[in-house]
Amino acid sequence: MGLIQAVSGAVGGALQDQWLDAISATDMGEGIVFVRGQQIRGKNTGTGAIISDGSKILVYDKQAMLITDSGKIVDFSTEPGAYTYSSTTAPSLFNGNFRGALKDTWERFKFGGAPSGQQKAFFVNLQEIKGIKFGTPNAIQYFDNFYNAELFLRSHGTYSLRIVDPIKFYMEAIPRDAERVHIDDIKEQYQSEFLEAFSVALNKMSLDGIRISQVQSHMTELSRYMRDALDEEWSEQRGIEVQAVGIASISYDEQSRKMIDMRNQGAMLQDPSIREGFVQGAVGTGIQNAGSNPAGAGVAMMGVGMGMNAAGGFMQSASASNQAQMAAQEKAKQQAGAAGNAGSSPEAWRCQCGVQNTGKFCGNCGQPRPATPTPGGFCSNCGKPLPDPKPKFCPECGTPVA
Repeated sequence: MGLIQAVSGAVGGALQDQWLDAISATDMGEGIVFVRGQQIRGKNTGTGAIISDGSKILVYDKQAMLITDSGKIVDFSTEPGAYTYSSTTAPSLFNGNFRGALKDTWERFKFGGAPSGQQKAFFVNLQEIKGIKFGTPNAIQYFDNFYNAELFLRSHGTYSLRIVDPIKFYMEAIPRDAERVHIDDIKEQYQSEFLEAFSVALNKMSLDGIRISQVQSHMTELSRYMRDALDEEWSEQRGIEVQAVGIASISYDEQSRKMIDMRNQGAMLQDPSIREGFVQGAVGTGIQNAGSNPAGAGVAMMGVGMGMNAAGGFMQSASASNQAQMAAQEKAKQQAGAAGNAGSSPEAWRCQCGVQNTGKFCGNCGQPRPATPTPGGFCSNCGKPLPDPKPKFCPECGTPVA
């Protein structure tokens, strides 16, 4: 029992017109991973045809075609083209780009009994299966080095799969007697394993020092972690691999949100100008609230005065400390700017014509810059200028100075 390849390559409209009663995958829409072959036209249009001698089969690109007998695989092809089925030939095994990988699986699951006369053609979708939704029902732990805390997050998004071994996928993942399978029909078990691997991948990102707020911008790394965690098991057991993972949103539980806000507020208050604004704003808010006191503004202002007298020492001390730090920061900036300007700007000199310059020649008359006087002279060995008064030995090379 085997296939005879009549035409190789992509199947076009002209070939379909010539093979009027050929069997093909007529229902391979979005999310469909497995479907029984149907006759394109003819008396049995719309029914799952039984394969017999001379049956014509069309295989399109990104499809795998399996011929089965009593649930066991008789022959297969992953190469696009047109085929004729013959019960007198040996299995052809058109494995296309899969090479030896599918042959190993074939030896494991191949048909070994007598033909029943009920051979069927099934098709497996080899395209990337996109848009599989996931969500974390419980919060996942994530240690963030920046916050130095164990945070808890929830996430939802989508991921995609690709079938890399159609024979193994048919034998291990497709329910018996199924003739049409959508990915949603079989993803329940995969979803639990996916979420477990998703948690492992996030832990790896945490160990790599990626901040929790940057997880969404590291989708490439997350997809790689997911493949590392799942592909060996899924590929070995079911013939599928994770292609990509996309996170739509990440949210934190209430306690984590409070810790993040507290840490961010503390980081802001390290700036003395922000602290000073906070102090002055608190005073202004207190005075504003006093003015709207129903007991009367005079009584309220008296309370404000008493409060400010009681806390005046602290507020004055805090304000003075903030002002001192702000002044120190401003002075440091000015000194750094002055040092940078001094280091980057050449020393100015005045030409005989009266124009001040910084280059090697006068911009007004073209006279060269006068040589810098060296009262101490030059070292006879290295040529470096000597300081004044003249030393006994050259400070650059140690040669005795005459």
